[in-house]
Amino acid sequence: MTWQISSGANLVIGVAYLVIAYIIVSGLLRTGQVSTNKLGLATGLIFLTCGVHHGTHAVHMLLPSFGIEDSHGLALRNAWHWPSVAWDILGAAVALYYLSLRGSYASVLRGAQLFEDLKVRERQALEINDNIVQGLTVAKYALDQGKDDTSKKAVEDTLKKARSLITDLLGEQGSETELARPGELRRQRPATVGGDGAG
Repeated sequence: MTWQISSGANLVIGVAYLVIAYIIVSGLLRTGQVSTNKLGLATGLIFLTCGVHHGTHAVHMLLPSFGIEDSHGLALRNAWHWPSVAWDILGAAVALYYLSLRGSYASVLRGAQLFEDLKVRERQALEINDNIVQGLTVAKYALDQGKDDTSKKAVEDTLKKARSLITDLLGEQGSETELARPGELRRQRPATVGGDGAG
């Protein structure tokens, strides 16, 4: 029974890895990031090569069962033992678990969102600086000058820009980019207002 279990586990790993590779690479192709998102492409290719590797193990072991003489398949059947089969079973479980997690997030459907490029992070930081930090600076300067109306307007404008920026980053309700479940952005520390002593 050892080789049958090993063959089944390798088949599960191979299929799961090929599906994951397809999701990643097709997302990169769809978003035009095959040449720019090297980490995403490399990850997709790793899953592709590992999927083919495990899949061929399973196929080789199954071929003799269909009357196809395959010396490699017979050798693989005899080579497996329980420690390696246990690893195959664990590998199959991890592959299915990984695939189930990827299927839960809309970001995978866009492929490249799995791996944020440094340029994306830099653009987001610049947007936060331009839209929020500068707005708050204007509000503080106006407040220091006693221009309460100007300060109030600057704060209101900054809040609108901040909400718009967060919506762009997280996705509007019901959109493809909406967070999968409530509580995914739970803070590690509570927000404070007016300094470290305030709560």
